[in-house]
Amino acid sequence: MLKRQPETEKTRADATADMSEDLFEGEKGEDAGDPSVAYGDSTTGSSPKTSSIDKLYIVLISLHGLVRGENMELGRDSDTGGQVKYVVELAKALSSSPGVYRVDLLTRQILAPNFDRSYGEPAELLVSTSGKNSKQERGENSGAYIIRIPFGPKDKYLAKEQLWPFIQEFVDGALSHIVKMSKAIGEEIGFRHPVWPAVIHGHYASAGIAAALLSGSLNLPMAFTGHFLGKDKLEGLLKQGRQTREQINMTYKIMCRIEAEELSLDASEIVIASTRQEIEEQWNLYDGFEVILARKLRARVKRGANCYGRFMPRMVIIPPGVEFGHIIHDFDMDSEEENPCPASEDPPIWSQIMRFFTNPRKPMILAVARPYPEKNITTLVKAFGECRPLRELANLTLIMGNREAISKMHNMSAAVLTSVLTLIDEYDLYGQVAYPKHHKHSEVPDIYRLAARTKGAFVNVAYFEQFGVTLIEAAMNGLPIIATKNGAPVEINQVLNNGLLVDPHDQNAIADALYKLLSDKQLWSRCRENGLKNIHQFSWPEHCKNYLSRILTLGSRSPAIGDREEQSNTPISGRNHIIVISVDSVSKEDLVKIIRNAIEVIRTQNISDSTGFVLSTSLTISEIYSLLVPAGMHPTDFDAFICNSGSNIYYPSYSGETPNNSKITFALDQNHQSHIEYRWGGEGLRKYLVKWATSVVERKGRTERQIIFEDPEHSSTYCLAFRVVNPNHLPPLKELRKLMRIQSLRCNALYNHSATRLSVVPIHASRSQALRYLCLRWGIEVPNVAVLVGESGDSDYEELLGGLHRTIILKGEFNIPLNRIHNVRRYPLQDVVALDSSNIVGAEGYSTDDLKSALQQMGMLKH
Repeated sequence: MLKRQPETEKTRADATADMSEDLFEGEKGEDAGDPSVAYGDSTTGSSPKTSSIDKLYIVLISLHGLVRGENMELGRDSDTGGQVKYVVELAKALSSSPGVYRVDLLTRQILAPNFDRSYGEPAELLVSTSGKNSKQERGENSGAYIIRIPFGPKDKYLAKEQLWPFIQEFVDGALSHIVKMSKAIGEEIGFRHPVWPAVIHGHYASAGIAAALLSGSLNLPMAFTGHFLGKDKLEGLLKQGRQTREQINMTYKIMCRIEAEELSLDASEIVIASTRQEIEEQWNLYDGFEVILARKLRARVKRGANCYGRFMPRMVIIPPGVEFGHIIHDFDMDSEEENPCPASEDPPIWSQIMRFFTNPRKPMILAVARPYPEKNITTLVKAFGECRPLRELANLTLIMGNREAISKMHNMSAAVLTSVLTLIDEYDLYGQVAYPKHHKHSEVPDIYRLAARTKGAFVNVAYFEQFGVTLIEAAMNGLPIIATKNGAPVEINQVLNNGLLVDPHDQNAIADALYKLLSDKQLWSRCRENGLKNIHQFSWPEHCKNYLSRILTLGSRSPAIGDREEQSNTPISGRNHIIVISVDSVSKEDLVKIIRNAIEVIRTQNISDSTGFVLSTSLTISEIYSLLVPAGMHPTDFDAFICNSGSNIYYPSYSGETPNNSKITFALDQNHQSHIEYRWGGEGLRKYLVKWATSVVERKGRTERQIIFEDPEHSSTYCLAFRVVNPNHLPPLKELRKLMRIQSLRCNALYNHSATRLSVVPIHASRSQALRYLCLRWGIEVPNVAVLVGESGDSDYEELLGGLHRTIILKGEFNIPLNRIHNVRRYPLQDVVALDSSNIVGAEGYSTDDLKSALQQMGMLKH
């Protein structure tokens, strides 16, 4: 890491230098501190009025945890915490905002035993808005909904680290839902065209990559909220020294997570952060974002200057919101309570907590956090247990989610909870610490109120806090705070001014701060009053107003849907099934045989009219012609050709009335070209790649020889091709992609033909995405597609395996041995592909019998 850091800094410096030509004064001086110039937007300054919005459809994605609208089981496991609450409340608040017609929160459908049936319901209404307006303005599809998409094993609940291999399945299911809903809304409100989502907004890394794929498939704007970033987590775990990098990756799949976050930066138009610290200290760790370069690019965009093909997502600071339905007004905190203990009319949860205490009159120190190592609960217990004055002054209440038995909890959560109970016993804190097993989500405000009534304090000493919603909730209920100085609490406390910040690693500092706050009645009262006075700056209506004003500034993009006349003239539109041949790991001779055998199987089954063929390859259209025609094959046997690694789609046809007296023509799909041009670097990208190619050399003694050369013959408008003389001296593909991101060049770099060719295409161009485009445009269901691949392939091989389509892997010695250069990933293939999926089968060869058997097994042919 120490060796690579100077290299990264030098590359970043070079990228910044490229942007430093003819700077105007604002870039150099006074505007440098303005967040709108520095890296995007804050919630201050002028922005579009939300009154100009009309009938928006918004899609939010949050894949992990247990997501439902009522009685949320927050804390049941490590994945069901603040993010779940945040996205549900955001969906509700957005649907109630002016101009928003519908909000869908997409998540995973869970049908596993021992989980409530509600998590298996395909749809759940959160907020209905049909009664708020006239029937002409609101229909049955308006409002906020949780939409549960089935993906992954149907009978299992999966932790977020186990979801990666099934993301493409979710994307295919979500794609189908969004298309149907967009058409339904369009019909409902009287439009002649679908109402496509104004934004697809991913929450957390897994949802980020899902949103990026959906954004590319539909050509729609994307937003992203990281919640808790993988690089920050990785650095924190490495500093603890308990696990190696390999062990961390095995436990957390951290490299998948970081790559997903990098891809989210590539694809997002805006990234929503809660604080400036999140941008400058966390996002700045990523290859795809750098504050200084972002400032220069943003300034150049504002004045219409050339950015040389570079793009940076706009960082937007919007603090999280809270619901204000429970804000305290029911008792006077300035008067002394005669009896602070619960009475019969008090909330039941009060008695459940107070039964732990020998002296319930003491001020209550309250912590609400999952039993997870980064929440640092054990340090809080040590701070309390080892400070006798604090123990004599106060009680401690730990709300650590819901549990039935520690033995049935997740290993990590069980370990934390066991440590807490051990410390309680070690310090003999019985009668001074409450740790109830159960509470309802609706009872959390009552718990805050109880702590406030006893003139206690809320404490959050997580090693790092991304959002700090619990701090805002505490302030809303008149409860002063002690909070970690790492992360969002710093900026939250700047606004609320309702407590003290501490180093979470220093248990003495935690104890001292708690004692100071609870023993100084004037300080306590001042903090309480400040929190209540300033809390409305964190309301959901304020959050949504800022959010929607940013959504309005996003580029106007929409799916490319062919008109009726075009569809009727294109063979692919009438197919029930499609067979896609994407075999890269064989010789040209074997590829021709595979094509011939596949076509023969379909012809002998007499289903040629309902089953079409697509050849998906890194070859150019001229190379495809040269492959098929000399072998006596007709290009018109195919409905479409996906060429140049997904950057071009061609439809073959005869130019005359009969095949005998006409020549074959190939019609380029122009809609697809406009579909993939998002963030394409064009000539600026080409010039940089040519410059980079000269730096990649083969050394023999003192002699250096360039090994990568521009290849105009195999290039096209959206594919920059380079010829590789010696693949053994190529840099790993992950290093090239890292270099492109550091330069803010948003592209998809691929090694093809056993790494003898490098192709660079737009960020949303790939063979996998081109297939989804074809299905969307021509009305083909993804499960009705079968994709033939080899045992390896080009460097986009893994993308062809996942999803709802059927995949047939052709096995045998005809496969070219795996090339070590272009298959080096940041993570093992099994981390992102479910090779044991029922959608994937193997064929022990490519004979007609082998292909027929595999297609029958997939349900594409009758037995």
